[in-house]
Amino acid sequence: MMRTSWKLIHKESSKDRQNQGIHTLNINGRSTTIHQIIANAFNEHLETMPTTITRNTGASNCSTKTSVNNHNNISFSLKNVFQTSFPSIKYHYTSTKEIENIMKSLNSSNSCSYDEVLMKLLKLCCYYISSPLNYICNRSLFTGVFPDRLKYATIRPLFKKGNKDDINNYRPISILTSFSKLLRKYYKNDF
Repeated sequence: MMRTSWKLIHKESSKDRQNQGIHTLNINGRSTTIHQIIANAFNEHLETMPTTITRNTGASNCSTKTSVNNHNNISFSLKNVFQTSFPSIKYHYTSTKEIENIMKSLNSSNSCSYDEVLMKLLKLCCYYISSPLNYICNRSLFTGVFPDRLKYATIRPLFKKGNKDDINNYRPISILTSFSKLLRKYYKNDF
């Protein structure tokens, strides 16, 4: 009941974002509606964004001034950190019950990544897949290897504010696979 009420409120207040796409975009002073050109422009923009931010927030924006004395302090602290031994970490095997509890605690969103597996689906069949997932989680933790395919994400531009035709008014969001979310939650719970 509450969910339906909020859907109606969002729809009436023009905040219903479902199926909103980017229909036009200003690229180099020219407006385009061709989806492939828009996708390529976002790809290039989001790919170069970290370099641009780094360049724009150079050393002139730093509040601490670099000096010979400061470099010596940094070198001294790093040397001390690596001379002391790290405490040993003791891992414990997880159980299928713990995996089931983690799956139940995750949000049931309707978003899915490239694998197209919804979290709702995982929750529905959690009792059937918790044993293989338990094996994967334990194996990943003890070998120290996070599966490569779970490192991928779908990157989507999310509108911030201002003119919707300006590419600079979007920020990237990463949509992870449901299995990746589960493994990440497992790692957070374990430590």
